[in-house]
Amino acid sequence: MPMPVTYDGVQIELGYRLDLLVENLVVVEVKAVEKLTDVHRAQILSYLKLGRYRLGYLLNFNVKMFKDGIARIANGL
Repeated sequence: MPMPVTYDGVQIELGYRLDLLVENLVVVEVKAVEKLTDVHRAQILSYLKLGRYRLGYLLNFNVKMFKDGIARIANGL
C-alpha cells in the first residue's frame, strides 16, 4: 500500500510502501530473513511514526516455528 510522506511542506506521493495495513490501524511488515534485526524494527517504527499509527507487527517467515518470527512494535503505547 503506498504511503505518502510530507516533509518540509513538500508531499511525496510514494514515500513508502507498506506491506499490509489492517483496518487502517495496524501496520504489518512481512520478511523472509534469517533473523530480525534492529534495522527491521527501525523500519516499521518509521512507518508507524510517519503514518501516525500506534501498532505494528513484523512477520518473519524464515523460521521453523512461526511464533518465533513474530515481533510486536508499538508507537507511543
